[in-house]
Amino acid sequence: MKIRTLHPWDVTFQEAVKIQESLQSQIVIRKLKQKIKLVAGVDVSTSRRSHAVWAGAVVMAFPGLMMVEERWIRGSSDFPYVPGLLSFREIPHILNVLGQLKNEPDLFLCDGQGIAHPRGLGLASHLGLITQKPSIGCAKTRLVGEYAQVEYDRGSRSDLLYRGRKVGMVLRTKKGVKPIFISPGYGVTAGQAVEIVLKCTGKYRLPEPIRKAHLLVNRARREEEG
Repeated sequence: MKIRTLHPWDVTFQEAVKIQESLQSQIVIRKLKQKIKLVAGVDVSTSRRSHAVWAGAVVMAFPGLMMVEERWIRGSSDFPYVPGLLSFREIPHILNVLGQLKNEPDLFLCDGQGIAHPRGLGLASHLGLITQKPSIGCAKTRLVGEYAQVEYDRGSRSDLLYRGRKVGMVLRTKKGVKPIFISPGYGVTAGQAVEIVLKCTGKYRLPEPIRKAHLLVNRARREEEG
């Protein structure tokens, strides 16, 4: 997998914001044309005791969602949690674990935002730009934007609007359960992102690749921290 070096990661908050502002114009949102055979969910778990982090990637066949591969690594991050700057805390470790994969994903599902971000460059968009792979942000909470109430049936959705622009969709993936916030990260439209997420979601709220990655990194953290 080709991983581009676009900027340093050891930066201040102010430098991180400037990097996001400089990269935003390179984000491409377009109709996905290539066939998706493998999707990867990525997630990071952080220690409450130290600077340790555990990054994981779970690769699954699409649309069947059969498990293909899972990998995780342990690292350390000095960059604190700052809303809107999550990629500077997590992506360096996600890239390390992606470098270990034997099966190259066609698309990434990220536990974070895509273009539904104050500067249009959430974690999913940042990762997609670096890898030049289609990516989708699947967040449990809203970072920016306004939306109308979502109906309660699975598949119900509402446009997420920010500064007069559609930046994603609020999607009910399970009847009666809180919706999630879907935004295109890179190389895919909002409508396609919703359809892919629904195909990746079963009886749980989150898409299965992300849910599996979440379980993987939290299990690794618990085993190491006791």
